[in-house]
Formats: sequence, structure tokens, C-alpha cells
Amino acid sequence: MINKEIININEFAKLDIRIGKVENAERVEGSKKLIKLDVDIGNEKRQLVAGIAEEYDPESLIGVLVPVLVNLKPAKLMGVESRGMILAVDVDGKPILLHPDKEVPAGCRIR
Repeated sequence: MINKEIININEFAKLDIRIGKVENAERVEGSKKLIKLDVDIGNEKRQLVAGIAEEYDPESLIGVLVPVLVNLKPAKLMGVESRGMILAVDVDGKPILLHPDKEVPAGCRIR
């Protein structure tokens, strides 16, 4: 059983999770795990850094729709700024990306 703090719906509502469309992806120099992504989140483009390089080739990510937590405080990873976080499933320590089961516009809010 996962032992995490229970939150209420108002706390969940603070999370701004939107569908993003990956427009560009490249490995972060000097890192085995990180990929820098340029993602269209509807009203703007964001640069994100994700630790998915051991499971995904950057070229395979172009055009992919992914959920993005957009109101996360920016962070620098290996000197590259990340302005959001792609959501993925952890399966035996490996990230597996989530996708909508139908084509949806970039920027759609996940509720």
C-alpha cells in the first residue's frame, strides 16, 4: 500500500496539469538519463527536462502528447532549466509515458 498524505479536492485543484505536444527533443549533454524537450502546452511553449533517456530516444518523442504539470517551480538539471514536469508511470524504476487515448489539442486541462 502506498503511504502518502491524503489531500482534499481544493489541494488537487492547485495542480495545473495540461496536455502538451512535444515539438523537439534532444539529449542533455553529459547525462545518460536526461532529455530536453520543447513542449507546446497550448498558450505557450515550455522547455522541460525529463529523466527518460534510458527508455526513450529523443526522435521518437516528436509529436507525442503527454501530460505536463505546468505550475511546478522551475528547476535546473545539469545546467538546463526545466519549466514543468512530464508525468509518467514508474514500472520497476523505469519511466513509462502516459498518453491520451484520442488526439486532443495541446493545452487541454486534465481534470
